Amino acid sequence: MAAHHRQNTAGRRKVQVSYVIRDEVEKYNRNGVNALQLDPALNRLFTAGRDSIIRIWSVNQHKQDPYIASMEHHTDWVNDIVLCCNGKTLISASSDTTVKVWNAHKGFCMSTLRTHKDYVKALAYAKDKELVASAGLDRQIFLWDVNTLTALTASNNTVTTSSLSGNKDSIYSLAMNQLGTIIVSGSTEKVLRVWDPRTCAKLMKLKGHTDNVKALLLNRDGTQCLSGSSDGTIRLWSLGQQRCIATYRVHDEGVWALQVNDTFTHVYSGGRDRKIYCTDLRNPDIRVLICEEKAPVLKMELDRSADPPPAIWVATTKSTVNKWTLKGIHNFRASGDYDNDCTNPITPLCTQPDQVIKGGASIIQCHILNDKRHILTKDTNNNVAYWDVLKMLTITLDESDCFAAWVSAKDAGFSSPDGSDPKLNLGGLLLQALLEYWPRTHVNPIDEEENEVNHVNGEQENRVQKGNGYFQVPPHTPVIFGEAGGRTLFRLLCRDSGGETESMLLNETVPQWVIDITVDKNMPKFNKIPFYLQPHASSGAKTLKKDRLSASDMLQVRKVMEHVYEKIINLDNESQTTSSSNNEKPGEQEKEEDIAVLAEEKIELLCQDQVLDPNMDLRTVKHFIWKSGGDLTLHYRQKST
Repeated sequence: MAAHHRQNTAGRRKVQVSYVIRDEVEKYNRNGVNALQLDPALNRLFTAGRDSIIRIWSVNQHKQDPYIASMEHHTDWVNDIVLCCNGKTLISASSDTTVKVWNAHKGFCMSTLRTHKDYVKALAYAKDKELVASAGLDRQIFLWDVNTLTALTASNNTVTTSSLSGNKDSIYSLAMNQLGTIIVSGSTEKVLRVWDPRTCAKLMKLKGHTDNVKALLLNRDGTQCLSGSSDGTIRLWSLGQQRCIATYRVHDEGVWALQVNDTFTHVYSGGRDRKIYCTDLRNPDIRVLICEEKAPVLKMELDRSADPPPAIWVATTKSTVNKWTLKGIHNFRASGDYDNDCTNPITPLCTQPDQVIKGGASIIQCHILNDKRHILTKDTNNNVAYWDVLKMLTITLDESDCFAAWVSAKDAGFSSPDGSDPKLNLGGLLLQALLEYWPRTHVNPIDEEENEVNHVNGEQENRVQKGNGYFQVPPHTPVIFGEAGGRTLFRLLCRDSGGETESMLLNETVPQWVIDITVDKNMPKFNKIPFYLQPHASSGAKTLKKDRLSASDMLQVRKVMEHVYEKIINLDNESQTTSSSNNEKPGEQEKEEDIAVLAEEKIELLCQDQVLDPNMDLRTVKHFIWKSGGDLTLHYRQKST
C-alpha cells in the first residue's frame, strides 16, 4: 500500500499561461469520441473525447436539442469514463496523466488524482464493490475505492491506493468483474495479465494474441474473459482453465471495441474496418452485420434496459455519435439469411441510425500566411476558413515577453477616473483579468481595524478590489497553465477559479511571476533598452567615445532628440547664453518647451539610415527598424537650414 500525495509541479519547469478565445458554449464534440457511458435512469449519455471535454446529452428522442452540459477540466484527450454510485459519480481518465472525479448530476469536478506518470488510457469498474481501477502508458494499475474518492475535498486529498505491478508494456485496456474479484489488463505486450484485486496477487498470464489488446470484458463472476485485439481477432478465455477456448475471426482489421449482453452469450464488436457485428459466442457461424459506420469505431455502449438490448451507441474517430437499433437481431439463425463468410459483403441490418448526436468539425490542416497574422485552415468537413490570430485560438503568455506591451490608457481606449493618461501594461492587466475570480487575488483596501464593510444607505457595500479596473475577459474563457514546451498542468474556466478545488489547485500551479502581478499587485517596471548615440556620417562630426545609454523602451524618439540638442549639439551655445544673461532665469517649464521645439526644428535622428518619427518609441525602433542583434545604435545630425 502506498500513499500518493499530489505533487507540486509548478516549481519544476518554467510555467506559462494560455487562454482560449471562443464562444461561450462549445456544444459539439470537436474530434473523435473515445468513451461513452449511458445513465438509463436519467436518459443521459456522457461522451468524452479528443477535444478534452466531457459532455452530457439527453437521449430522450423528443428533445430537439440533446445537449445538456459540458464538463471541462482535462487538458488533453479523455480516454475513458465510468459512471459509479448509481450514476451520481463519473470517473475520467486522460492523456493529461490525471484521473478526475466528477459530480455527474451537477457536472463539476470534485477532485483530481495525479498518481499516474503518463497517459491514463483505461478504467475498469466493479459495481458491487464500488471499486475503480486505472491504467495507462506508465504500465501501472491503481485501485481506487470510489466512496473514498467522493469524500475527498480540495484540502484533504491524500489518497491511499493499492497498485498491481508486473506489466512489461503500456496498458491500453482494462476489465474488472462486477464482484471485484478479478482484474485483467491488455497491452502492447500482446498478453492478458490477471490479478486478484483483493490481495493484489498475480494469478496468470494468457498468451495468444499477436498484437496490442485494445478491448477487454469479464463476465459477472470472473470465470470468462473476452478480448479484442489489433490482430483482428476476438478471443474467449476460460480463466479456470487458463487458456483461450475460442477465437472469432469476424473483422478484416483491428478490433478496438467490445460489448457483451448480460448473459454473456452475444458479443458486439467494432474497430478499424468500421463494421459492427453481433456474434453468438456459442455458435460463431451465427453473426449479424448490424451497421457500417463512416469512420473507425472507438467505443460502443449497449442500452441495457432490456435483454436482448434494444440499441447500441457507437463512437468513432469522427465527432458524431450514433444510436443503432438492435430490434429483431436475435431472430436470425444459420438459415442463409446472411452470408457466414465475413470477408464477403453482407447486407447490414440497419442502414440509418435511430438517433444522432451531431458533432462539430475539427481542424486537420493549417497554413500561416506571409503576414504572420492570418491563417488558412481546412476542417474534417473540407471547409476552408480564414482566421485572424488576434481574434481567435489560443494566446500564450510567457514570462519572457508577457510584459512587453506598454500602452497609454487613451491609446488603448480606456478612460481613467481622474482624467490622467497612465501607461498600462497590457500583459499584466490581462493576467489580473484572467484570475479575477481567484479569491487569493482579492485585496481589501480598507484597514482591518476599520470596518471592512461600509454601510451605504443602510446597505452593506463590500470594498474588495477585483480584476484590473479597466476590462474583464468573458467568464467562460478557458485558462491553461502548462510547462513551457512540455505538458499542461491545469485547465479551468475563468469563472471557476473561485471554486474550492480550483482555488487549491491554482495555489499549487500559478507560477511566482504571475502571483507577483495578480496577488501582490506588483506591476512590471518599464523595460530598459540599451542603445548607443553617434553622430551620423553625413554630419562631418567626429565619432564620440561609445557611451552605452539606457532608457525605458516606452521613451519617445522626441526625448532622445531633446537630449542630443541640449547635451551634445547645444552645449557650447548654452554655456555662452548662461554667462551673458545670468540675471534672467526663465522658468524651467518654458526652457523645456523651448528645447523640445528647437530640438525638433534642428535635429534629425536616424536608425539604419531611416529618419525616425519623433512620436515613435524606442521599442518600436528596435523591433521594426533596427531588427538586428546587438545594442540599438541611433545616429543624429543637424537638419540642413
